[in-house]
This record gives sequence, structure tokens and C-alpha cells, in this order.
Amino acid sequence: MRPESTNGTDGGGLAVPMAWLCAEYLADELLRSGGLVAPGSLEYRAGRRTLALTFYLCDGVAVVSSEAGTEARLDEWLALTAYGHPWDTWVRERLAARRAADEELARPQDAGLALAHETWRLLDSTQLLATDLGALSAAPAAGLAVDESARVWLPAWQVGLPLGHLALRLY
Repeated sequence: MRPESTNGTDGGGLAVPMAWLCAEYLADELLRSGGLVAPGSLEYRAGRRTLALTFYLCDGVAVVSSEAGTEARLDEWLALTAYGHPWDTWVRERLAARRAADEELARPQDAGLALAHETWRLLDSTQLLATDLGALSAAPAAGLAVDESARVWLPAWQVGLPLGHLALRLY
């Protein structure tokens, strides 16, 4: 069945590619089931966008046929969203590599990649007021307390990344 509206796409297909829809759906489900923040809040949107971008840039959320394959995919996402991992550098590199591959093959940029670029732009340019977790001088496991009254403006991805990581842990 063809969609009623393609919002002006010239190919007659969906305006949003299935890989991006699946990444957003999975991110949304993980955050909702975790119950960490209220759906619709700025923090929730930052977490959903961060997870969706991570899933999409990990070559989507392909269905894995075995439990071991699912475990490996989850381990990959946990490693990418872990504290101290240069997630922002990884995103920039993956976006650049995909764009270069499209240019090398002389293909037009696909809609999913355009959505990924826009999502990254939003995550990097939107600032949220949050507790300054970067003020810790040692790992949180060292027993240091976080001064929750010390708040700083952070890019949305810096708020969404730990939220997404925790949602993955709760899965």
C-alpha cells in the first residue's frame, strides 16, 4: 500500500526512511520503558535523539536472529554511550564517512542521512541547563558526591547520552 502523502518526495516513497523510523521507535521504547524522565521533556527528547542517532549510525537496528547477536548489539551501544567515550567525535566521523561514501558513488544523499545530520545539528546546538557532571575530578565510583546545585549549560547530547546509556542498562 502506498502512503497517502509523501510530503513532496519525488520518489513516491516514504518521506522518512524505515531505518530512521526504526531507530527512533527503539529509542522511544527504551526511554519510555525505563521511566527515567517524563516523555515530552527536553531531557527525554535529548535522550531519544541521542539514542536514535547512535542506533542509526551503527547501521540501524537490524533484527538479529540470535540472542547472542542481540547481546552483541546491546554491548556495542553500551560501549558507545559509556562515560568517557568520545561519542561526539564518533558521530562526526560516521556522518562524514557516510557523506563521503555517497559522494564517491555519486549518489544523492539519502533522507536518513539528512535526518541524522539535522539531528546532530540540533543535539549539538541546543543548550540545556543541567547538573555539572564534568566537575567530578575522579570516576563517580570513587564515592564522590555530585553538587546538584552546580548547574551549567550543556549541549543536548551531553544530557541525552547518560540518559540513553542508563535506559540501555535498564533494558
